[in-house]
Amino acid sequence: MINPAPLLDAAAPIPLHALAAFAAAGLGAVQLWRPKGGRLHRRLGYLWVALMAGVAISGLFIHELRMVGPFSPIHILSLLTLASLWVAISRARRRDIAGHRRVMILLFWLALVLTGAFTFWPGRVMHMVLFGG
Repeated sequence: MINPAPLLDAAAPIPLHALAAFAAAGLGAVQLWRPKGGRLHRRLGYLWVALMAGVAISGLFIHELRMVGPFSPIHILSLLTLASLWVAISRARRRDIAGHRRVMILLFWLALVLTGAFTFWPGRVMHMVLFGG
């Protein structure tokens, strides 16, 4: 049974980070499924970019895993995500739709889904939410 208490009780900014990631996962799936182009795609895309930027920026302030001082590889991923969001938007504005699509799909699957899966590692907050602690 899912117990949201460990997430809600976690230190800031973990709850906000997780909620933004959940919202980005849902919206990202919708964006991948829906027809591309048009005003709605663009507006939902900017919302998704804002959510992903929120996930990446809040991730910079999470220091549960410490490998080099207060930092871990997740901090590098956060910076890479922010840079990739910039690249994706730049490519769309230049009408490089294939490049935009490639970067956005990689961001969804690697920066959101794959890294999100690691949050379910034993001892992490999301593991406690789903499996108890």
